[in-house]
Amino acid sequence: MKNIQTITVDSKEQGAEEICNIVRGELEAGRLHVLGLATGSTMEPVYEKMVSSNLDFSDVTAFNLDEYIGIPADHENSYAYYMKKHLFSKKPFKQTYIENGMAEDLDAECVRYETLLKENPLDIQFLGIGENGHIAFNEPGTSPESVTHVVELTQSTIDVNSQYFSEDETMPTTALTMGISSIMQAKKLIVAAFGEKKRAALEKLYAGEISTEWPVTYLLDHPDVTVITDQKF
Repeated sequence: MKNIQTITVDSKEQGAEEICNIVRGELEAGRLHVLGLATGSTMEPVYEKMVSSNLDFSDVTAFNLDEYIGIPADHENSYAYYMKKHLFSKKPFKQTYIENGMAEDLDAECVRYETLLKENPLDIQFLGIGENGHIAFNEPGTSPESVTHVVELTQSTIDVNSQYFSEDETMPTTALTMGISSIMQAKKLIVAAFGEKKRAALEKLYAGEISTEWPVTYLLDHPDVTVITDQKF
């Protein structure tokens, strides 16, 4: 698979270093103007490394992949809060965008966000992988033609993500997410996948066959994908 470069590392921290090296190279070459960001525990060491570096994002616009529906941006489990905590409050960006999960008209919010993406084409998009092969919140069965949309989260995703919510809180079961087509418009994709639980999804990717049941396999159609993982194949 000529379109997929794999960098094997020993730890998340080493993986974060590799991601920052790629970002540095693109910045220095003048090719990074719009950066797509992801959330979750996989990305935390990446943002720690970015914050502690001398990387300058003051001329870079950032977009996030997804956001829960029904919790405000200042809720500690919203992705807006996550990004502010881990990156945006510590590194200045030219502009930052994230879907509004509290929008009264969710369909209009999807159109608004997709329009912004078209006006600001992504140079790099960070991606994690769900245990069931989802990318962003594009669950199994999502169309490759999908753009920013409302999604019903699968039970497996809810089970994994509910660990971040306290016992007296109910985790949202719906979210706004960039679609597969939205993600595939990025010039370069950087996939971070650490831990044995991500092996099954990576095995599907490396098998080289696209399946709607494993959204990660849609990346086989992208011309420039770098996978950074601690799993050996």
